[in-house]
Amino acid sequence: MIDYSLTRSQRKTAAIYIRDGRVEVRAPLRMPKQDIDYFVLSKEEWITKALAVQVNQARHRDAFVVDYGHDIAWRGTMYPIVARAGTRAGFDGTVFYMPPVLTAEQIKATCVLIYRRLALTYFIGRVAYFSEKMGVAPSGVKVNSAKTRWGSCSSKKSINFSWRLALADDGVIDYVVVHELAHLVEMNHSARFWAVVEMVLPDYRSREAGLKALQEQLAGEDWD
Repeated sequence: MIDYSLTRSQRKTAAIYIRDGRVEVRAPLRMPKQDIDYFVLSKEEWITKALAVQVNQARHRDAFVVDYGHDIAWRGTMYPIVARAGTRAGFDGTVFYMPPVLTAEQIKATCVLIYRRLALTYFIGRVAYFSEKMGVAPSGVKVNSAKTRWGSCSSKKSINFSWRLALADDGVIDYVVVHELAHLVEMNHSARFWAVVEMVLPDYRSREAGLKALQEQLAGEDWD
C-alpha cells in the first residue's frame, strides 16, 4: 500500500495530490478509511509515475547550473552567457553579458535581475498593445517571482506577471497577457471569460500547451 497523508474536509469527493515527493489524499469527512485505501490503490500506477517524475525533476534541479558558456532562454530563443570586461551586465540582443570571474550562483542571480528588467519592459509593451485591441485599461503592470502563477489581475486592475514567463516564446507570452486582461472584462473563468480570450486569440488552446511545456521545463530548473 502506498504511504499517504490524509486530510479530511467538507469536500464531496476524494482527490490525490503529489507534492515534494509525498502523496496527500484529501477526502470527505465521512468517507470510510477502507474506501480511501481502495481509491489510492486504484490510482497506484498514476501515483508511481507522478512520484518518478518528481524525483527526476528534483535530480535536475540539484544539478542545475547557470555559468559562462551556457545558453539560456529569452522569449523562446536561446542565447549564450558570456564574460565581458567591465562591471556592467545585460542583454544586447545576441548574448547575456556580465563581468568575468563571477561564481555560478552570482551569474544565476545576475541573470534573474536581467530577466526582471527585460520582462517588465516587454510585458508593458504587450499589455499596452492588447489593452487597445480589447478596450480595457489596467492600472499598472508589475513583475514578480511567482513560480507557478504566470500572471494575475488584482481587484485594483493591476496586472502582475512572473519574470519566468519571459522564457516562453512570444505566442505563449501573448496568451498570458490576453488571459489577464480578459479578467478586466470577466473576473472569473466563465464561458464569457473564455469567449473574450478566444475573440482575441482563436488559437489560445495551442498556446496553453506551450505554457504547460514551459512549466514542466522549469520544474527541473532551480532559479532561486
